[in-house]
Amino acid sequence: MSVETRTEPSATAARPADLIRLEQVTKRFGADTVLDHLDFAVRPGRHVTLIGPSGSGKTTILRLLMTLTKPDEGTITVDGEPLFPAPEKQVREVRKKIGMVFQHFNLFPNMSVLRNLTEAPVQVLGLSKDEAEERARELLELVGLADKCGARPAQLSGGQQQRVAIARALAMRPRVLLLDEVTSALDPELVAGVLDLLRDIARSTDITMLCVTHEMGFARDISDQVLMFDGGRVIESGSPEKIFSDPEQDRTREFLGAVL
Repeated sequence: MSVETRTEPSATAARPADLIRLEQVTKRFGADTVLDHLDFAVRPGRHVTLIGPSGSGKTTILRLLMTLTKPDEGTITVDGEPLFPAPEKQVREVRKKIGMVFQHFNLFPNMSVLRNLTEAPVQVLGLSKDEAEERARELLELVGLADKCGARPAQLSGGQQQRVAIARALAMRPRVLLLDEVTSALDPELVAGVLDLLRDIARSTDITMLCVTHEMGFARDISDQVLMFDGGRVIESGSPEKIFSDPEQDRTREFLGAVL
């Protein structure tokens, strides 16, 4: 089943129609097939949310795009360039276009907040320290943490750490932002602030977003398209209005009935 977002009116001939494309991707862990010959595509600038039960393959897609794991079969391209299969040098170049925000922040505990944001732009993108710090300070202001430049992650609340993690991902100027259950490790009272920040980013930038979440209200707000996963396949796709109000598949209705 091929799944694509809506046509991007402003896409130019110089750009591939799909920013992300997985073709016939299969991923197994032992005897468990997590992705089963998946065809999957996302157009530039779109916000696509993956929903479904745990173990249905959603997070595995994000991990494949981050090259944290490799498919057993199939091909992956980003912005028209092979991510898999591809030589390591090619993989490193393509990976620069992708940022990810994890469930558990994954900040460097021995570095200040400012250095957490500047380390990769300096080491990977080759930015000067001054340029990286200027960008980092702008992003920390965007996420409401301009006064935390010198703090260490352990001195921040969970919500503040996740805001830093979002700013760190944006510091790499990615074309694609992957969001993996970014509120699941937060106390309930901190969830709304992080989701509001992501809504603002979705509305004010042209970054392509691929989001895995159980926050259905958030998925409804930011998504151009919602995909329902089950058993390593996409069983239904459509607009948020269609999926949440009038799903076609019994499995989709059953899942939404359990989580809403």
